[in-house]
Amino acid sequence: MVQLSVSVCLLVGLLGLFLLAPVQMAQTPASMCTPLKTLNDSLSHRRRYMRHNFPIKYTIRVHHNEVFKLSNISRLRLQVEGLDELVLQRLWFQVNQGVLKKIIRVMSERHPSRTYTAELERRFKDAEGVFVQSHPAEVFQQELPDMIQDTWDNLTEEADRVSESRWRYVSPKSLLDNFCHTMHCLFSECFVSIEAQQDCEYHKGL
Repeated sequence: MVQLSVSVCLLVGLLGLFLLAPVQMAQTPASMCTPLKTLNDSLSHRRRYMRHNFPIKYTIRVHHNEVFKLSNISRLRLQVEGLDELVLQRLWFQVNQGVLKKIIRVMSERHPSRTYTAELERRFKDAEGVFVQSHPAEVFQQELPDMIQDTWDNLTEEADRVSESRWRYVSPKSLLDNFCHTMHCLFSECFVSIEAQQDCEYHKGL
């Protein structure tokens, strides 16, 4: 009878793990994939609009935290114990919101890349709206890890209060390259290309 009871407990425990596994693995809600793939389609034209329509070696001023690369994601994963992927996704939206605004800000109304960038921003906002709707409201009210909160505070700081040492000068093309690569990594369930998966897996191991 004791053996039967132990067996039942083990079975229940294994069943619980089986039921939990899909929840832990499914980082990106399925509803996110359509707007992200639409955004990705726009990003596939970034070379034409962000390099060919700007002077050679043209750069714009961005906050150093807006230079958000795969290596930054790896560093945060290593330094923040138990970092939830959802927190990184929230940070990704916050970073690139500022990046797009700064790119648009340097363009005149008649700039040949203005319409493209405005459409890219619209698609980004569509994806952000779906992201917010895909999670309970309390998720966005949870306290962030200290290191993430510091980065968040830096990103939302008034520009005239940011010291010169914290600004970086980066080409629009490089900023959108970072935008694209980190999107593929943080929302990898929506992007099945071998290149995108390998790039992200490599940096996870750093």
